[in-house]
Amino acid sequence: MKEKKILFSIVVALVAILIWTYFRFDLARYLDVGFLKERQGELIEIAEHHPFASLMFYALVYILVAGLSLPGATILTLAGGSIFGLLKATIVVSFASTFGASLAFLSARYLLRDEMNRKFSSQMAPINSGMAKEGTFFLFALRLTPFLPFFIVNLTMGLTSIPLRTFFITSQLGMLPGTILYVNAGVELGSIASIESIASPGLIISFAAIGFFPLFAKKMVNFLRLRRQ
Repeated sequence: MKEKKILFSIVVALVAILIWTYFRFDLARYLDVGFLKERQGELIEIAEHHPFASLMFYALVYILVAGLSLPGATILTLAGGSIFGLLKATIVVSFASTFGASLAFLSARYLLRDEMNRKFSSQMAPINSGMAKEGTFFLFALRLTPFLPFFIVNLTMGLTSIPLRTFFITSQLGMLPGTILYVNAGVELGSIASIESIASPGLIISFAAIGFFPLFAKKMVNFLRLRRQ
């Protein structure tokens, strides 16, 4: 318990320093569509001269932004498409976003889960039971739709009993359609006026339908099976 408290203090201090740095030096100004359009040529040139180093640096920044739940992941995704192209950026963003999500997930699991289960055991028991039965379907649906913010899904899932492997694979698959959408928008950066113009309400509803369909289908199969008995 003492070691966990020390680890918790260290993690909180590091996170606080990184977040303070982000806002103190106004790093958000670099995560803007206008800035990206202005510097697109320079960034592409750097990536062409230093392809491996550029990809690794980009992936590291993306993991930190996603893991710390800082604003800017969407702009980073657009930047990846505009600098590295559809295929490379999709691969890097897919893994970097999932690794970042997993860091947040693990932080919640190892630093907060035991305490939450101890203090709210009666509330957590049915949640853990439900996640054991439907966790994969539910997480997949949440990843396809923006109903809950990215960081809330990561932290909340860390408090449940869902295995890390299931979280990682399901998150990666669930986020892949959105990743491809935004990376492709980055490839076509010149036609993007704002982030809001990329995903229309109809597209979001379509993603939601895709996400919840497996869960709905499973419920219907179980319902029909019970009716036959």
